[in-house]
Amino acid sequence: RRVLFRSVLERENTMLSCPNCGGNLKFDIPSQQLSCEHCHTLFDPYDFDGKTSDAEESKTFDGDYEVTIFTCPQCGGEILSTDNAAAGFCSFCGASTILYSRISHEKRPNYIIPFQKTKEQCKEAYARRMKHSIFAPKELRDPSYIDSFRGIYMPYWAFYISQKGSLSLNGKKTSRRGDYIITDHYALTGDLDAYYKGLSYDASSSFDDNISEELAPYNLKGMKAFTPAYLSGFYADTSDVDAKVYQGDAEYTASAETTERIASDGTFAGFTMDTIRPEQLHTKTETIDSTMFPVWFLSYRQKDRVAYATVNGQTGLVVADIPIDPKRYLLGSLLLAIPIFALLAWSAFLQPSSLVMTTLLLSLLSIGVYCYECVSIHQKDTGANDRGKMFIQSKKASAADKPKTPEAQPEPAAKTNPLGWILPLCAAVLSFGVWFLHPVSDLYYYGAAILSMAAILVSFISIIHAYNLLSTRRLPQFDKQGGDDRA
Repeated sequence: RRVLFRSVLERENTMLSCPNCGGNLKFDIPSQQLSCEHCHTLFDPYDFDGKTSDAEESKTFDGDYEVTIFTCPQCGGEILSTDNAAAGFCSFCGASTILYSRISHEKRPNYIIPFQKTKEQCKEAYARRMKHSIFAPKELRDPSYIDSFRGIYMPYWAFYISQKGSLSLNGKKTSRRGDYIITDHYALTGDLDAYYKGLSYDASSSFDDNISEELAPYNLKGMKAFTPAYLSGFYADTSDVDAKVYQGDAEYTASAETTERIASDGTFAGFTMDTIRPEQLHTKTETIDSTMFPVWFLSYRQKDRVAYATVNGQTGLVVADIPIDPKRYLLGSLLLAIPIFALLAWSAFLQPSSLVMTTLLLSLLSIGVYCYECVSIHQKDTGANDRGKMFIQSKKASAADKPKTPEAQPEPAAKTNPLGWILPLCAAVLSFGVWFLHPVSDLYYYGAAILSMAAILVSFISIIHAYNLLSTRRLPQFDKQGGDDRA
């Protein structure tokens, strides 16, 4: 029989133990040292750069399946982990464990940026962000919810790009003399010597590219040589996206930045330059480092979808998916509509023909907004705008001698309500029809306007629903459970 699913069963993981009392050591953010949770002694993380208490390694098969099991060295309980987890917690005793088999020589990062922001600082930054989100669900401000932030080390690729060589550009200046326009052409030459250190892109397919881009930049001066001891007390994921996926993006970013700097340089002021081609800049990737960057992560489940809140563990920058509470939003809109209606009624008078044209424009606007959101939802749910997800999907789909499993196919997008565009389209046709026929009685105009506004209201509710779909995600990739809330 064909083996459909396969993974490796391993019993190899490590708990960092205190040399004094045997307690679990975890990384302490304020001191940037390892701290014993019992005697509170501090240790240098590099003193524990290796395994200290491995369990035995074995393999077992069960029919068509091989499973991965990690055993806690402290209590013997099984540790639940995802395929790419590098560190986690025992669900029984809460001990922090490092899964060394996941940090093999091939996947071991070169550098790491340790957490600089504590959980309390993270919660304060998120609370400040939520003060400006008046229409967000009240659960997002609940202290018990905010306390569920988890510290995760996410894998990144850091690209080092050089641009060195002679530069030759074509430029021109135009001037007017009487009835003539004179164009002078110049050969602009010079030497280019540019270097971009550490252009970073996330190396995890489960970490959305949009989130990682908005969390940037990290200060690479804070990078330290990697040692697994920094992971103790936190979750960590290993890379599953090849560096080549983002190498072209890194070189393009460097080329675009250099082009902008050249154009803004005072030496070339007044010149109109031809488009600078990337090959003219001698762009070259010198080295690529595998790194781990700190992220505070929080998930909010809303039915079958999840909203994420993330905080840069080094700078404190907050990036959050914030859905809208429909009741709160509609109530706020109603309270705002009352003074606006009173102001319009006092200062202006709409003719019946102008009224139906207004509803026509509102109908077309609602159709445009709703369709835009539907397209964005489809791109987000299928991963069409995420390079990492597309890489993993194509890798699974093209795996040799393996049947295409459901996991190898793009996820279907969430279903949206077709009334969101059908009703305003009917309203637009009705408004245009009344305006075009130009009936004598004003009742036709007011009747068409009332029906159109009712349709637009239903479409408006559908837009809110679509926005909530857009601000959430299909699968809870980072549903981290257990661990030490004091981390």
